[in-house]
Amino acid sequence: MYLNKAIIIGNLTRDPEGKALPSGIQVTTFSVATNRVWKDKNGARQDSTDYHNVVVFGKQAENVAQYLKKGSSVLVEGRMQTRSWDGQDGTKKYRTEIVADRIQFGPRREGGSAPAATEKDGGGELKEPKEALDTIEYPADEINPDDIPF
Repeated sequence: MYLNKAIIIGNLTRDPEGKALPSGIQVTTFSVATNRVWKDKNGARQDSTDYHNVVVFGKQAENVAQYLKKGSSVLVEGRMQTRSWDGQDGTKKYRTEIVADRIQFGPRREGGSAPAATEKDGGGELKEPKEALDTIEYPADEINPDDIPF
């Protein structure tokens, strides 16, 4: 049995580029950055960033081109594929990318790529946001497993 499956969650590094194939099918390409954080043997925090090329077709391609932009959070699920072609200088070129089967948009950021937690007023001072984020208030009571009906 063989499996070719890729699942990544990250942020777009550039605005999506939408095109139409000669057959009329929409295709959109974009790049996603993913971060990895770990502690080395000395206990120091280390991090690295990987960049992934993504291609999506059809109606999803139209939605990605319309609603996502640089900095948007996204979950991409698909398969890995490597293409090859002859470059203008006569050398063989290769590109490995994720061909997306499913795209799920992350939480929206208001006012562009900056988080909505605080904003600056005209004097450069930070002030509280105009509208608080929706939060879930959990009950303070302890839940007894015997009370769950299933």
